[in-house]
Amino acid sequence: MKILVTGGAGFIGSTLVDRLLAEGHSVDVIDNLTTGSLSNLADARSNPSYQLSFYNLDVRSVELVELMARLRPEVVYHLAAQVDVRVSVARPILDADVNVLGTLRVLEGAREAGNPRVVFTASGGTLYGEPDPSMLPIKETFPWKPLSPYGVSKLAGIEYLALYKEMYGIDYCALALSNVYGPRQDANGEAGVVAIFAGCLASGMPVTIYGDGTQTRDFVYVDDVVDALVRGANEGGGMVINIGSGQETSINQLYDILADAWGSKLPPVYAPPRPGEVMHNCLDPSLAYEVLGWKPWTSLEEGVRAVVQYYAEVHK
Repeated sequence: MKILVTGGAGFIGSTLVDRLLAEGHSVDVIDNLTTGSLSNLADARSNPSYQLSFYNLDVRSVELVELMARLRPEVVYHLAAQVDVRVSVARPILDADVNVLGTLRVLEGAREAGNPRVVFTASGGTLYGEPDPSMLPIKETFPWKPLSPYGVSKLAGIEYLALYKEMYGIDYCALALSNVYGPRQDANGEAGVVAIFAGCLASGMPVTIYGDGTQTRDFVYVDDVVDALVRGANEGGGMVINIGSGQETSINQLYDILADAWGSKLPPVYAPPRPGEVMHNCLDPSLAYEVLGWKPWTSLEEGVRAVVQYYAEVHK
């Protein structure tokens, strides 16, 4: 199958590309390398048996539509995005430019390419706003009420997908991801508390926890997410589906697990909470199992050990 991945040099994107190539697909990657890195694709690019092409291009570029029309993919994975809530609060116009206009370019490109299936990464961590803790884990029927520009921009992407399906017949599957973590996540680039904590511990620096650390998140390992993305190419048409572990973990608990895996005795440093971030979030993955046949299989402890091993290699 011929597949296009936007943001394919990023943390999740490159892991997806590796999976698709290993399964024998022909993959075209579009990435402007703002947060992605060609080093993430080094193994894939060096394998002569893989059919991989890379295009250094911003999804906001007018050239994107023409390129997609020429490539004519059968499936488009749209992962390219501005993903940092803090950046969206500080620079909401930039956030909308990348996440809304960039998504529109991709959808126009899909239209010109003959209506391939589009698999979109939505934000389960921001889509539902700040639900009452008694409502957790959140089902897809929960009202959408994002509380940050990032959440609004990703919600706009879902609405445009639904519109393009209705108007032009472009089928899609939108996966609302919880907090994805794993090897290759950049502690200094793409947002991710696990990577940030691991980077600090690897450098011997104290970890800063914003707020009192009792805020909770739903952490899901990158390989599990990639498996859901692959399934989304064939199932879940026209749907928004939660992809998460279904389990809450406090930031204090996360730090303890990471520090224990690293063998660190450094206590964390606490700072004031940051604007735009919700206090509690956890997604119910039941629908993903029902529709995609998907469920997470990597425990947080197993995933953290893989992250620690990755950062140990990086900081040798």
